[in-house]
Amino acid sequence: MTTPNEGRARISEAEWTVMDVLWERSPLGSSEVVAALAAATDWSPKTVQTLLGRLVKKGYVGYEDQGGRYLYRPAVPRSKAVREESRSFVERVFGGDASSLLLHFARSAELSAADLDELRRVLDDRAGAEEGER
Repeated sequence: MTTPNEGRARISEAEWTVMDVLWERSPLGSSEVVAALAAATDWSPKTVQTLLGRLVKKGYVGYEDQGGRYLYRPAVPRSKAVREESRSFVERVFGGDASSLLLHFARSAELSAADLDELRRVLDDRAGAEEGER
């Protein structure tokens, strides 16, 4: 069965944490990733290496061997990973119905006046674009 994320396996919350470090600054060696995560996690170097290996297998991270030192970098831009994960979330939680997701958040999220204005603008722009296509 193909998932909505173009065949890539979903990534765990821990893997997202590692990806955040790599999206922020890369390439990095595993020891640099461990150091970057030290303040936020209590993960051992082995745990970080395991997470990096999983991300490589899933196609989210690439690496290059520089004389026995592996440098890791994202193989997928953050925007693409977010888009893929969003599709997966909508599929799993809302049965693929994005309008149900939007209605849920519009009704239950604490939105500021600025948030509501931005949401209206996006919806108006979207409606205008669809009218132009007709």
